Amino acid sequence: MSTLVLDGGLATHLEALGADLRDELWSARLLLEDPALIRRVHADYFAAGAQVATTASYQASIPGFVKRGMSEQEAADLIALSVTLAVQARDEAGGGLVAASVGPYGAYLANGAEYTGDYDLDEDGLADWHRPRWEILAGSEADLLACETIPSFAEAKAISRLLEETPEVKAWIAFSCRDDRHLNDGTPIRRAAALFADNPQVLAVGVNCTSPSHISGLIRELAGFTVVVYPNSGETWDAEAQRWRGFADPVEYGEAARQWRDLGASFIGGCCRTTPEHVKRVREASAG
Repeated sequence: MSTLVLDGGLATHLEALGADLRDELWSARLLLEDPALIRRVHADYFAAGAQVATTASYQASIPGFVKRGMSEQEAADLIALSVTLAVQARDEAGGGLVAASVGPYGAYLANGAEYTGDYDLDEDGLADWHRPRWEILAGSEADLLACETIPSFAEAKAISRLLEETPEVKAWIAFSCRDDRHLNDGTPIRRAAALFADNPQVLAVGVNCTSPSHISGLIRELAGFTVVVYPNSGETWDAEAQRWRGFADPVEYGEAARQWRDLGASFIGGCCRTTPEHVKRVREASAG
């Protein structure tokens, strides 16, 4: 199949446009405070060549919004709004897909747990935690669910259960990985991916929010699957200083994207610290 070009970092472009995301809700806060800016980010990525918009629901959850003082209904409305904004931008761009982001439990914790898989919930607890948002997004106008930055086998099993509960839903599953073979909790990616083998609901299995240096090896580990990859820029987060360190060249990223395509990746985009310029280079690479 031909390459489908995904968008890049939503929060990264929001910050470039002046948004202050230093908050536990991260980009989801703007669903309340500045939804028009989120719609602009989606529009900018479509203009750069993206064929898929990923919604601003990664950090959005019922508990997260309720913790901020909203009612459960208000929280549900904001989660639904994340899809509406992406659909509006998609329609204005003349076409494309909308992937509703299902971020990991670790995103709600806002302590970096999505990069370790060190959770205080087991598989049952994770399924229960995800279910309310899942049901909202499953019933929305989104074309599919983007289950992303999944760091642990337990959370992957919880996602698999939710798919069984909603047989009409299509999804991709993207893990966060610590090297070129393992999820962040140490599970071999082949073992985690096997949960979704031959599942007609799953359009692709792959990796996001992972260093580009690991992507080629991970694609090889996923031989036999339709593969989605959208790594981060390769920069590293300095938690103590609360800033990113390093630099990633969009031209180099585009060259890497061509290699990922040649290795077999069918869905390619970017995650943290990637920009519309990165997506433009991915689109050029996918056509070359």
